[in-house]
Amino acid sequence: MSKKLHIVKVGGHLVNDETALQEVLAAFAKIDAPKLLVHGGGRHATALAKQLGITPQMVEGRRITDADMLDIAIMSYAGLSNKKIVAQLQECGVNALGLSGADGNSILATKRPVKDIDYGFVGDITKVNTAVFLSLLNTKIVPVLCAITHNKKGQLLNTNADTIAAQVAIALSKTFDVRLFYCFEHAGVLHDLSNPNEVMETLTEEQTEKGVKNGIIHQGMVPKLYNGFDALKNGVNEVIISNVNALTNTKAPKTTLQ
Repeated sequence: MSKKLHIVKVGGHLVNDETALQEVLAAFAKIDAPKLLVHGGGRHATALAKQLGITPQMVEGRRITDADMLDIAIMSYAGLSNKKIVAQLQECGVNALGLSGADGNSILATKRPVKDIDYGFVGDITKVNTAVFLSLLNTKIVPVLCAITHNKKGQLLNTNADTIAAQVAIALSKTFDVRLFYCFEHAGVLHDLSNPNEVMETLTEEQTEKGVKNGIIHQGMVPKLYNGFDALKNGVNEVIISNVNALTNTKAPKTTLQ
C-alpha cells in the first residue's frame, strides 16, 4: 500500500483573514502524515491592485493577468502571502519551505494561447518536477506552493492555485495515495449560498455541469471543481471540498467528489 500524502489548498477569504488562516494552519500542522500546502491569495492581490490604481479583471472566476497585474500577483502570492504562511507554520512546529514554480524548477508552464479570451500572463502547467517534492518530503520539509509558475525562459506566470494543487496531486499520485483537500470558508459545495448548512455531501461531474448551467455553481467554485474531477480521473485517491473543521475531523460536513 502506498504512503498517504495530504495536499491541502487553502483559498477564499481564509488567506486574508489572519484569525481564520491561523486556525487552518494549526489544523494543517496536526496532520500526522506527509503533507503539502498550496495557497491562493487572489483577494489580497485584488485589494493591492486597487490601492495602486489598477482595476482587476475576472472572466468566469479566472483572473486576467496583464503585465501590471502579474507584478502584483508575484508580490502578493510569492512574497507577502507565502512568507507569512511559512512563518506561521514554523510557529506551529512545521518545517515549511515556500516555493514558486521557478524555485527548484518545481512547476513548468507555458503562457496560455489567446483564443476567445486573452488571459495575459497566465500559465498552463506542462510539467511538475516530482523529484523536488519527493526530496523535500523525504527530509520532512513541507512545501508551501504559491500560485506562480515559470516557463524556464525567465518569465514568471500566474497560475490558478486550484490547478496547481490538482496537477501536483496527480504527479505525486504515482508515488503516494493522495488526498486532495480544497479548504475554504464554507463546509462544502452548497445547494444555496444563503443556507450554509445545506452541503452537497457528494458531487458528480454530471451534477456539476447542471449546477453551472443553472447558476448554483459559479465564479471561483467552477475551476475548483473542474480541477478536482481532473485529479480524480488521473490517479488521485480522494478529493474533498470543505472548511477547516473537516481537515482533521472525518465526521465534519464536507463535499466529496465522485
